[in-house]
Amino acid sequence: MKLSILKYLSPLFLLFLIFSCKNDQKKNYFEKENTLKNIKYAKGFDIQHFKNYTKLTIKAPYPNSKEIFEYILTDTVTKSSLKTIKIPIKSVVVTSTTHIPTLELLGIETKLIGFPNTNYISSKKTRHLISKGFVKELGNEENINTELLLDLNPDLVVGFSLNSNNKMFATIEKFGIPVLLNGDWLEETPLGRAEWIKFFGVLFNKRKEADSIFNTIERNYLDAKAIALKATRKPTVISGGLFKDIWNLPAGDSFEATFLKDANTTYLWKDSKGTGSLSLNIENVFEKGKEADLWVSPSYYKTLDQLKNANAIYPKFKAFKTKTIFSYVNKQGENGGIIYFELAPSRPDLVLKDIIKIAHPELLKNYELTFYEKLK
Repeated sequence: MKLSILKYLSPLFLLFLIFSCKNDQKKNYFEKENTLKNIKYAKGFDIQHFKNYTKLTIKAPYPNSKEIFEYILTDTVTKSSLKTIKIPIKSVVVTSTTHIPTLELLGIETKLIGFPNTNYISSKKTRHLISKGFVKELGNEENINTELLLDLNPDLVVGFSLNSNNKMFATIEKFGIPVLLNGDWLEETPLGRAEWIKFFGVLFNKRKEADSIFNTIERNYLDAKAIALKATRKPTVISGGLFKDIWNLPAGDSFEATFLKDANTTYLWKDSKGTGSLSLNIENVFEKGKEADLWVSPSYYKTLDQLKNANAIYPKFKAFKTKTIFSYVNKQGENGGIIYFELAPSRPDLVLKDIIKIAHPELLKNYELTFYEKLK
């Protein structure tokens, strides 16, 4: 009797074992790694690491976006309702010069095979690759030469967009080339922008390297911030300049204002709201800022004479009279690209040290300015 029952149950038991094994395999595949939250400052993307794949979520691909894009990054074939990108990426096209230093920091600049408006690139290392023909010119970033792009056939295009209606990227995707929108430029804090190195890290299987590099930048930034707190005085600061009779300057919640705050200065518009720019008339700026100790980033003027000739009110500012005006426009690459625009998002620690050196030179006696220069 017992034997007959066992004979009857064994096929069912076998099926149960098979089903259990499959469930365990599925569970293991989707098992999340037991790690702490990896993204500390950036708000525009997130990364989740699972046993056999990584999930990349782009939460802010363009201004005021309500769309969220999710991707599975894996080196194996997997069934998913989400878009899948095979990693590691072996060839890439990027569309912003801010991506160049990130590739170089990770040691993967040779993976870059195309770029729109290569003249804008300032880095000597990548300019060498361009001169050797390894990085192809792709035209304008708003109208990439898709025919040439298809000939290059990169594993991935990393772009940026001002809105959801980007026909060029949609066309590229129709030809089977994945496109990822990078929103680093929308981050509201200096460290938030720099943290996008982790975005590139997971794409190129450089996760540990990206984490290590960012941790170093973060530590340098926070150490510099702590040094700035030792200052015995906080100089007052104005920023920006006139464009068509409107003075544009950073709003109080912007990343530029964060630099000035962390450098232990008194930015005169620190209490204003917004993460972008303020547009003010010159009378308001002069009334509030005429006695400011420092003036940083005075539009695109390269000399005091240029500033003086541009508007009669500029020489009336105290900072002009004391020649304490600092700008980053004089430090340029081989073809005239401003190095600050390219490198600063990846190296906020150097930007902060520059401003501390300007505001409190006694605190960083041996430090040489990286981006800024006093106007002469």
